[in-house]
Amino acid sequence: MYAQPGNVSFDMFVKSLAASAAAHLGDVADPVTGAKASPNPGAAAQMVDLLVLLEKKTHGNLDGSEVQFLTETLRVLRARLLEVMQDVASGAKPTA
Repeated sequence: MYAQPGNVSFDMFVKSLAASAAAHLGDVADPVTGAKASPNPGAAAQMVDLLVLLEKKTHGNLDGSEVQFLTETLRVLRARLLEVMQDVASGAKPTA
C-alpha cells in the first residue's frame, strides 16, 4: 500500500495508524518470522488516542465516507483494545 509522494489519502493515513494499533494489540504477525508480538495495551491506546485527536481536529472537514471510515475504525479498535486489556488484567492469553 505504498503511494506516490503527494498521493496519500485520508483513508490511507487512518489505515496506517490503525495498522500500528493492531501491531501493538498483538494482532499482526512479523512478516519475516511470522510471530506475533506480545500486546502492548498502552501503545495501542496511544494510537487510538491519536485517531480520536484526528477525529476531533477534522470534525466538519471530512466527507461522509471519511467520517464513516474513521468512526468504524475507532469502534473496532476500541473494542479490540478493551478485549486485550481485559485479557492482560486477568492474566489470560490475549485472543486474536
